[in-house]
Amino acid sequence: MSRTIGTVLIANRGEIALRVARSCREMGVRSVAVYSTADRDSAVVRYADEAVHIGPAPARRSYLYVPNLIEAALRTGADAVHPGYGFLSEDPDFAQVCAENGLAFIGPRPEVMECVGDKARVRSLMGAAGLPLLPGSDGSVPTLADAEEIAAEIGYPVIVKAAAGGGGRGIEVARDRAELQEAFRRTTALARQVFGIGDVYLEKFVAAARHVEVQLLCDEHGAAVHLGERDCSLQRRNQKLVEESPSPALSDGLRAELGRYALTGARAVGYTGAGTMEFLVDDDGALTFMEINGRIQVEHPVTEMMTGIDLVKEQIRVAAGETLGFGQDDVRPRGAALECRINAEDPAAGFRPTPGRLELFRPPGGPGVRIDSGFAQGDSVPPNYDSLVAKLVVWAPTRQDAIERASRGLAEFAVDGPGIATTIPLLRRLLTHPAFVRGEHTTRFVDELMAGRRPAEEEEREPQCL
Repeated sequence: MSRTIGTVLIANRGEIALRVARSCREMGVRSVAVYSTADRDSAVVRYADEAVHIGPAPARRSYLYVPNLIEAALRTGADAVHPGYGFLSEDPDFAQVCAENGLAFIGPRPEVMECVGDKARVRSLMGAAGLPLLPGSDGSVPTLADAEEIAAEIGYPVIVKAAAGGGGRGIEVARDRAELQEAFRRTTALARQVFGIGDVYLEKFVAAARHVEVQLLCDEHGAAVHLGERDCSLQRRNQKLVEESPSPALSDGLRAELGRYALTGARAVGYTGAGTMEFLVDDDGALTFMEINGRIQVEHPVTEMMTGIDLVKEQIRVAAGETLGFGQDDVRPRGAALECRINAEDPAAGFRPTPGRLELFRPPGGPGVRIDSGFAQGDSVPPNYDSLVAKLVVWAPTRQDAIERASRGLAEFAVDGPGIATTIPLLRRLLTHPAFVRGEHTTRFVDELMAGRRPAEEEEREPQCL
């Protein structure tokens, strides 16, 4: 059923809020920004067609406070709500409240969100649909005794995961029974505290693999396409630092297999809108399903640079009940793209957040360079939220060209202010590391580098490095 979307309330902040507002403007759709007291001077407040104050700095009293968001939407005549990522973007209750108030939620239907948000449940569903899984539990694990039994069966090490949540939180590795007891207790408690649901599940832990995800777009009329993959292996403690496409670890055959699995999984849960299917790929090229993310992701510009498709516009069109205007054969990724996350954090101090005033903020430019940021010079990075300052996204004809362009962009990027440190020096170090340049890094690469150990890939190939 088609519906008119003339005004979108953006229930988020920072760079993703500004990103959504820009697509709205190009579509002739009004945008309404919301802001907390801490964000009253933010870029999206200046850019959006209208802005509404929704509460004080603590997120639970502003960006997570649903009554104020709904009131802002109704008061400004919004037809739809875009949740961005984080905050309420994967909350089926929020999507349901939007629907009950006559607001189109720009994302999957509430029942689909509830399904994909339960990682233990969706793991079982994907297994039933024929997707390859790591050995592990069938659904959530109710007791420690059950966890110990499963771990003994599949063998240590195992990984304990919260069934709800995301962003790398609620994940612990256990290498023996004693560690499992602690991991089970901590993960359950954190999941209950942070996500409101204490359910956890178990999988066999893979120490070193490639983290590869597939971007999906699905409409309400049964059409579904995948837009290629993003390799997110360069991460620290499950927090992504650099994403790229295409993955240097995939053959054409493996890439096609990933796309087929992603579409099969999406259809199995009746997915609509933009979403991502995440996989692990081991050294032997074996694929295993990880999870579905039912939202736009931080790294979505990588896919946009590769395909030329505006994912936010497509989200809005799907929410309006339109059909996808293209098929799988029309999606032709080209060249190579790479994204670096620039956070106000000090890697040398355990990635401690370093909020403060940006007295100097001078992003790079030039061919093939895109900057997504919610800040300008003179703005302050508040201490209340995520420390993401900007995303440097580049495109080039080849992977080597993209690495060189990103390195150039990082060298040009000037960010400074009292007490502010950023991840730029670490990113420059990562992009020039021989193992990354060769495309042979895995998910453990950054942690080993930060721990002062030489990444395994480099050790194994030391003669070639000298």
